[in-house]
Amino acid sequence: MGKNEFLTPKAIANRIKSKGLQKLRWYCQMCQKQCRDENGFKCHCMSESHQRQMEVFGQNPTRIVDGYSEEFENMFLDHMKRSHRFSRIAATVVYNEYINDRHHVHMNSTQWATLTEFVKYLGKTGKCKVEETPKGWFITYIDRDSEALFKEKLKNKRAKADIVDEEKQEREIMRQIERAEEKLGNVNVMDDRSMEFEEKKYLMRDETGGDEKRIKLSLAKNVAKEKGEGGSSGARFVFDEVEDVKEEEKAKERNNRKDYWLCEGIVVKVMSKDLADKGYYKQKGVVRKVIDKYVGEIEMIESKHKLRVDQEELETVIPQIGGVVRVVNGAYRGSNARLLSVNTDKFCAKVQIEKGVYDGRVIQAIEYEDICKVAQ
Repeated sequence: MGKNEFLTPKAIANRIKSKGLQKLRWYCQMCQKQCRDENGFKCHCMSESHQRQMEVFGQNPTRIVDGYSEEFENMFLDHMKRSHRFSRIAATVVYNEYINDRHHVHMNSTQWATLTEFVKYLGKTGKCKVEETPKGWFITYIDRDSEALFKEKLKNKRAKADIVDEEKQEREIMRQIERAEEKLGNVNVMDDRSMEFEEKKYLMRDETGGDEKRIKLSLAKNVAKEKGEGGSSGARFVFDEVEDVKEEEKAKERNNRKDYWLCEGIVVKVMSKDLADKGYYKQKGVVRKVIDKYVGEIEMIESKHKLRVDQEELETVIPQIGGVVRVVNGAYRGSNARLLSVNTDKFCAKVQIEKGVYDGRVIQAIEYEDICKVAQ
């Protein structure tokens, strides 16, 4: 059997080697040729085709190196965006995944001599968040495209939120006015009935005598007048009290109702389906940091991984009865409260404020999205 036969052990071994990754120092980026050993690389450098490519390189080396550097950076960041978009991961892991593609741009053809230099460059240019740890360099991809989309979504959301807030305030004002009118109506009815009863009582004909009758009539007028004035004063007092409460609640709701609700120390649930393949979908985490009001740095409770997720893809968590919650939006925003009960039909809860100015105040119906479990 000839030495170049297809099924010889050497031919098979050569084909296996050619499919796998070889040493980086034996790869020629200009010719896109991978050599298996030092001797092969030396022979390639002496070849006529390599000499022609080196002449091209010598005419404008800076431009060629910059081109390879840009291509390497773009491919590396594209891989980060596809595979580790919201994850904090070791730079060596990402690099090993990137070079699995046999036709990738090799680092020896770029302006960076080592992976450490490249990682520092990504941190300085703000394309990745870079951290140096005892276990090596860790990087987190900063998704600029997503930030632009987030900002656009937030603009639309703010416009919708303004309309919704106005409608809510109008409905709340109408309900409070109705309650005030109902209380005022009950007071007026009671006063009218009492006055009518007193008038009938004292205007009844008395058979005992004229003087006594005149005295009773005079007293009846005075008593009726006094009772009438007392009733009007009570009605005004009730109405003023309701108006004060209404204005106070309205002012707090107007000042504290925002289109962002994230805050540090609360437990949230990740609802992004894009993270389902990473195992984070419908998993709970703790908000460790809030970025630009709308993006939270979440530490997952089970895996301890840290993600950056927009509040649009997060959901508040309701604890068990008796648990501590934080009011994250609305009139009592920022207050801690104790969960007393929940109404699953109306998606609201009953809570009691703990500590602060409103200590002990009970809120009868607060929406689920306005409260969130506090991390222990």
